[in-house]
Formats: sequence, C-alpha cells, structure tokens
Amino acid sequence: MAKRLTLLQHFRSFAYQHNIKNFDKALEYFTVFGGTGWDIDMSKNLDTLIEEKILSHYESLHHGITRFTHGNALYHLLLSYIAQGVHHEDAVFKKARVGRDKGEDAIDYLEMKSLIRFESSVEKPLKASDATSDRIYFELPFMRFWFAVVSPYYKSISQGDFSEFEKKWHSIRDNFSIQLSNFLVLSLVEQRFMEKYVDDPIISIGSYYDKHIEIDILAKRRSGKILAGTCKYSIKPAKINMFEILKQKCMTSELGVHDYVLFSKHGFTPEMETLDASDLTHLEQKHLTSLLNDLSEEDLIHYRNKKY
Repeated sequence: MAKRLTLLQHFRSFAYQHNIKNFDKALEYFTVFGGTGWDIDMSKNLDTLIEEKILSHYESLHHGITRFTHGNALYHLLLSYIAQGVHHEDAVFKKARVGRDKGEDAIDYLEMKSLIRFESSVEKPLKASDATSDRIYFELPFMRFWFAVVSPYYKSISQGDFSEFEKKWHSIRDNFSIQLSNFLVLSLVEQRFMEKYVDDPIISIGSYYDKHIEIDILAKRRSGKILAGTCKYSIKPAKINMFEILKQKCMTSELGVHDYVLFSKHGFTPEMETLDASDLTHLEQKHLTSLLNDLSEEDLIHYRNKKY
C-alpha cells in the first residue's frame, strides 16, 4: 500500500500552488479547500469562494463523494460526528448509537478509502483501566469541512438556500482551523528538534491521552527520551501556569519527560519569556512560517479529482 501523504505535504502543496507566503492566510483557505487541488482565487474572501466553488456545485460534489460513501447513511452519520469534533472511536459509536461490530466495519471501510485516519496515544497509560479508544481524524481538510457544515444541511443547500449552512459555519469558523494548526505545530516541533538533536531525532510524535488526561504534544526520541507540550490559542499571551499545568499532567500520568515545548499563538508574558529553563522551548504563531520555507515545484501534489 502506498504511503499516505502527510498534512504538511498537503499544506505545502496548497501554499505553493497558490503562491502564499503568509501562514495565517494559507491556513484559513487550506482549512476549507485543502486536498482538492482546485485553483483558488486568493483575492476573493473565503465566504465568496465557498459559495462559488462548493455550495453552487453541491449536486456534482455530492455525487462525487457518494462514490466513496455509496450514500450509506451510517457512513455519513459517523463522518459528520467526527467532523464536528467527536474523535474517540468509542464516543463516535455511542453518539451514532451503533454497535461496536457494525461501527468498526464502517470505520475500517472509511479508513481504507482514505477518508479518515487513526491516531493512537504515543504512550499507553500505566494502568490498562485508564486506556481509551483511538482517535479518528479526517485525512483531508476539505472532507472535514464538507461533513461538518455542508452534508448536514444538504436539503436546504440542494434547494439553493444557504442560510442554515451560513449560520452553522459562522458559529464555528473562528476555531475551525485550530485542529489543523495543532497538527502543523507537531511538524514544527519535529523540525525544531531535528535541528536541536541531530543525533537523537524524534521517532514518534502525536499526543497523549487516557480517560483522565490529555497532552497536546508527546514525542519520543530515538534514545527513549520524551518531549511533552501544549498549545494555546487565547488572544492573551500565555502565563506561567501554562507550563505548570503541563508539568502537573506529566507527573500525574507518570511520564518521565526530558523536554517541554509550549506553543502560544499570541506569545508569552514577560515572566514566561524570561523563564530560565534549559528543558523548555517557546513557540508562537510567527514560528509556523518556517513550515513554508523553500517551497518549490517538488512540493506540488497533482490531485486526480474533478476541478471546480
């Protein structure tokens, strides 16, 4: 089986195709159109493009997507819950009121069709009773957008009425890109620590979760040393308690952490900036621009789907 492309590869292709150097703008449009390969007029605002390229072509797009889902009501229901933020497999089944055997068959099919992917906790909890089911995420941003805010309102959209869609989209759009940003922060962490520890690279990166605790970033280096981190998107600079809460979570989970990383979109308070800790790395939004360095034609992915 061919190795699946990473989110960063899709993101760099999108940015190269549309000649975008600004990370924030690239992420805003990628959150909706990522993975389509469509040519996007970046001079137009996002809402205009959504109406022109998605809502006005609903029937054609719906027909194309049902080639993967076969119009199966259970597939659509599961995908809609995942798109709306229900990520643990057990929680998805509970929300959809479907038994495990039938649910797993459906999820396995959707994963085989490259619509979704699984994410396991990088480290398992010490107590087996604290373990929880794997998380499920969409493979491509566009499909997540479709099943979050287009598919649930198919009746009105197919009739040319976009009001239900608009109400839902404008209630979630400000935070809708955070999930993708978190994944790109993982790529940034890999990049930074590849430079910092050339002889001891990260071999596994993702997150940690059990029934009680979630840690946004958890990575293991070749030596077995562990890195833990957290992400914050508040409009205010992060305070010292961000670091303290992270360390407490690691202690409670009995993770022997060697390095810590904090990502705060809007930076840190002076107290945090001057914190003298050799095991701590600060990252903020401006650092994400390095993910778009040295874009070239080699980054361009040629998608085979129909273009709109």
